[in-house]
Amino acid sequence: MTTTRTAPPPAPPLAAGDGPVRAGFLRRNRIWLVVGVALVLALVVSVWATQGDQRYSDPLDPQNPDPDGAQALAQVLGDEGVDVTIVRSADELHDADIDSRTTVLVTGTEQLAESTTRRLRRDAAGAEVVLADPPDYVVEVLQQDVRSAYADDETSGDCGDERFDDLRLEVDSAASYDTADGCFPSNDGFVLATGADATTYFGAGEALTNDQVLRGDNAAVALRLLGGHDRLVWYLPSYEDAADDETSSVWTFAPDWVLPSLWLVLFSALALMWWRGRRIGKLATEPLPVVVRAVETTRSRGRMYRRADDRPYAAAALRAAGRRRLADHLRLGRGASETEVIGAVARHLGRREEEIGALLAAHAPVPGSDSGLVQLAQELTQLDREVRRG
Repeated sequence: MTTTRTAPPPAPPLAAGDGPVRAGFLRRNRIWLVVGVALVLALVVSVWATQGDQRYSDPLDPQNPDPDGAQALAQVLGDEGVDVTIVRSADELHDADIDSRTTVLVTGTEQLAESTTRRLRRDAAGAEVVLADPPDYVVEVLQQDVRSAYADDETSGDCGDERFDDLRLEVDSAASYDTADGCFPSNDGFVLATGADATTYFGAGEALTNDQVLRGDNAAVALRLLGGHDRLVWYLPSYEDAADDETSSVWTFAPDWVLPSLWLVLFSALALMWWRGRRIGKLATEPLPVVVRAVETTRSRGRMYRRADDRPYAAAALRAAGRRRLADHLRLGRGASETEVIGAVARHLGRREEEIGALLAAHAPVPGSDSGLVQLAQELTQLDREVRRG
C-alpha cells in the first residue's frame, strides 16, 4: 500500500524589513538602541521631576532661595501675618488693587524704564512705596534733585522715625541718597531716604537677602520697614514693560566716562597698529657668508637621522628620492603615483612588479639596522643604473 504525503503549504514571503535583515540590523545597532532608549527615559524622568517647578534666580526675588535671593524675608513676613503678593509685570501691578493700607516693595529697580517708573508712581498712588537700591536715572524720574553716593557698610539709625531708633544696618555695600529727611545717615545722605510722594529709597538692598538678613539688626529693619501694613505687594519689574517707543541700551546705564575711555582705547589701538605696521625703508638683502655644498648637507642630514635612530624616516626618504629619479628617467612626470612608477620600471626591465615594489614601495619592510639602510641605498642606486642603461 502506497501512502501519499502532502507537502506543507509554502511560507508567506518575507517583507523587506523582516527576517534575517531586521535581526541583523538590530544585532548591529543594539548598543545605540539601548543608549537611545536610556536617553529618552532620562528626559521623561527629568521633565516629570521638574514639572511645575519654576526657578527664580534674580537677586532679591522673594522666591529665590539662593544667598542673593529674599525668600527667607518673604516667608517671615507671611508668618507675621502680612499678605505678600508677588507681581512680575506692570500690568499685574495695575491690577493689584493697591490702596493706602498697602506697602509696595520694588526690587530689581535697575529694570525700571522711565515709562514703567511713571506707571509705578500712578498705580501705587497713596500707598507706601519702597525702592530697593534705585539707580539715579530712576530716582531722577521721581525727584530730580536727588543723587546717590557710596555709603558706609555699617550705620546706625538716627532719625525722627522711632521704628529704627538704636537699630544698626550692616551690609557689604550700600548707597546713600541726599534727601532732606531719612534714617541711617552716611556720606552726607541717608541709606533709608524719604523722597517725594511717600516714596522711600532704601540703599541697602543687601540687607533683605537670605545671606545678610541676619547680620546686625537687618532683620528688624526689614520687618519694620515692610511690615507696617497688612498687605505687601512685592513688585519685580522687567524691561519688557517699557513702552514700545522707548529704547534702552547699555549706554543708557553706563557712566559718563565710559564713552570717552572707549574713544581713547580706539585711538591708542590705531596708533599702535600704525607704529607696528609702518616701514622704515626697503628690505635689505644680504648674501650668505658661507656656501654649503650639497654633499655636505646630505651627509649632515644622514648623521642627524643616524643620531635620532629614525630608520623608517630615512628609508622612506631614500625610496621617495628613488621614485622621483626613476619617474624622470622614464618620462612619467613628477606627478606619477607610486604604482605607476613601479609598473613602468618593471615593464622597462622585464622584472616582476613585486620585486620592484620591495625596493620602491612606501609600505615595504624597513631595514632593522644601519647596514640594512646602506644595502637599501645600494640596491636603489643599482636599480637606477639599470634603468639608465636600459
